[in-house]
Amino acid sequence: MPRPTLQAFQTASADGDISPLSSPHDDLNQQIIRLLQDDGRAAYDEIGQQLGVSGGTVRNRVTRMRDAGMLRIVAVVDPVAVDYQSDAMLGIKTAPGTAPSAVAERLDPHQAVVYIMWVSGRFDLLVEVVCDEETELASFLNDHIHGQPDIAHVEVMTRLGMFKNQFLLKRNVP
Repeated sequence: MPRPTLQAFQTASADGDISPLSSPHDDLNQQIIRLLQDDGRAAYDEIGQQLGVSGGTVRNRVTRMRDAGMLRIVAVVDPVAVDYQSDAMLGIKTAPGTAPSAVAERLDPHQAVVYIMWVSGRFDLLVEVVCDEETELASFLNDHIHGQPDIAHVEVMTRLGMFKNQFLLKRNVP
């Protein structure tokens, strides 16, 4: 069963203001986020005990951060723990005249695609694909990558081993 993990990000309210109590710059919020990152199911009372505040304070802070759109607690499957049979990072160079966002939007709905990043350098996009079987990866590449008019070049880098796999929170977000 996947262990809930956490994604933290910052969005302003409709009037552009962020409450200081839901700000990622607040020290208590950062400590709460770090503890939730370790265990997204931790009880607010337990977190409060560790931080020297009440469980109600933790609950209120988490609620404010969620309402502000800067915090989501979600279940994320760890590919190493699940031991997918095939996963790859795709370095994609888009075709001339094609925006990287257009390729990203086309690939986004596919369940095998778990990560899309617009990057600088020799590629326009890095796309991570995880599959239960090698044949599934081959089918994905044949059906959605190779020969597509919006992709000029792709480099497929398959996983040989995993040294570290960690989901990071943004730290010191302005």
